[in-house]
Amino acid sequence: MMGPLLVGIYVFVLSIFVGIEIITKIPPTLHTPLMSGANAISGITLVGSIGAASSGEVIASSILAFVAIVFATINVVGGFLVTDRMLGMFGKRKAKS
Repeated sequence: MMGPLLVGIYVFVLSIFVGIEIITKIPPTLHTPLMSGANAISGITLVGSIGAASSGEVIASSILAFVAIVFATINVVGGFLVTDRMLGMFGKRKAKS
């Protein structure tokens, strides 16, 4: 039977392959709108990784949870910045004098 760390690594590697396949199939015009929707998923990842980091079970799982916290935070902040910039493009345009 596989240990929890091995199962976690297995799921992580599979999610990398699935993520790459999904992202490469999306047309470039949909990337920005989908980024704002992905913020909710990254927020859930952030909450789950904080819970995993606080469990204190294994040092390796705490390290992986910390890495997940860092990457999910970068994704959430970057997603909000991209969404804000996209919404700014649709705002009122100032007339050029």
